[in-house]
Amino acid sequence: MANVFDVAQFILEEMGDLSAMKLQKLVYYSQAWHTVWADHTLFREKIEAWKDGPVCPALWREHASEFKVTKIARGDAEELDKRERRTVKNVLKFYGGKSAQWLSDLTHTEDPWLDARRGARPGERSKVEITVSAMQRYYASLT
Repeated sequence: MANVFDVAQFILEEMGDLSAMKLQKLVYYSQAWHTVWADHTLFREKIEAWKDGPVCPALWREHASEFKVTKIARGDAEELDKRERRTVKNVLKFYGGKSAQWLSDLTHTEDPWLDARRGARPGERSKVEITVSAMQRYYASLT
């Protein structure tokens, strides 16, 4: 199984340099849709409902000092199998052309982020996890 660093590196190799926010959102949507299409997770690392949308803290720590991310040193895109690559490529086809802000705004309208943020004030920090089951339930309802 790939890890979040492998997925992020694969995205960067497909898309080129990305803002940290856009990379985080593309990683999130890759995880969400993989749980629907493959019925299991793409990676094990957790995703939290931060104020600007879903963020994987483990990945964030890897690029925290960078606005633009060019490479994930711990990532190896070759770790993704054929099915995982197909998932990520399909996510990039749909979401890849959108801006980081557009993706962030979209996540703010979707149940997994909204439910995890319930009770938090706008702009307030939160470390509440967006669960895999919440992602799977919501995104499966869209198909």
